[in-house]
Amino acid sequence: MASEIATRTVDRTETRLEPWQAGTVGGIAGAIVFGAMMAMQTPGVLEGAIPALYGLEGGLAGTILHVAHGAVLGVAFAALLVATGRSDPGLTTGGTLGLGYGLVVWAVLAVVVMPIWLSTVGFAMAPPAPNVAVESLVGHAAYGLVLGVAYALLE
Repeated sequence: MASEIATRTVDRTETRLEPWQAGTVGGIAGAIVFGAMMAMQTPGVLEGAIPALYGLEGGLAGTILHVAHGAVLGVAFAALLVATGRSDPGLTTGGTLGLGYGLVVWAVLAVVVMPIWLSTVGFAMAPPAPNVAVESLVGHAAYGLVLGVAYALLE
């Protein structure tokens, strides 16, 4: 006697990205927004400080590196969400988590790591650590907000 087993399948009606892909795209989008703000408010950081981290100079190098940093940090954001079981947040939750993440990135990387790194590589205009700058705080908050919302939309 033959038996039939019903198997439920889920039809996807939309294309969603894997978490790391959504993090990459969201990180790039956030970095572009932050980079535009930086270009208007503190162009010296984009043209001098960021490329100096790698022994380079110029605005193009700074822009490329800034966007690359944003992409890598976006993947780290996605990994944190997956690790904590929050890989599919809604827009509000994604934006809130992204904003918090942007503030943590600012506190650790911009306030502490970047000034120490710039001093280590001999950048003449390296700020003292800790480097608490309001423009940087607002820019990293914007980065995180865009990252979180874009992630939620894409994942």
